[in-house]
Amino acid sequence: MALNGPIILVEDDRNDVEIIAQAIKELKIENKVLVFHQAQQAYDYLLVTTDRPFIILCDIRMPYLDGLSFRKNICKNPELRKKTIPFIFLTGIVSISIVNEAYDLDVQGFYQKAGSYEGIKEQLLAICIYWKQCLHPNKDIK
Repeated sequence: MALNGPIILVEDDRNDVEIIAQAIKELKIENKVLVFHQAQQAYDYLLVTTDRPFIILCDIRMPYLDGLSFRKNICKNPELRKKTIPFIFLTGIVSISIVNEAYDLDVQGFYQKAGSYEGIKEQLLAICIYWKQCLHPNKDIK
């Protein structure tokens, strides 16, 4: 994980993308945001990139490849698992079975999207502060 690496945002709802990107900008989080409207595109990017992403923020309900299946694909790939990119679900869909399934896939966080812009900003700030301070296997430790 690189503190200045890109934030990978996997979200098919263009309004949510706009809200999340604007909130990150307003919070003065300097990480570049790479948006993927389909999880397969994000997976393909992760397979070939030399970037060291900061975190992955992912919705669950998406066409073609949903967020849980995307996470499963990452877990099945030894090279991607080794990168240990923090994976956080940020989604509108919440049920105990989905939360349990997500944590069975070793996600590092699960957030229900807040119902307000200020709430989403608070969530994103909390996520970014935590991961910028947290020690992690692929974090540059001095």
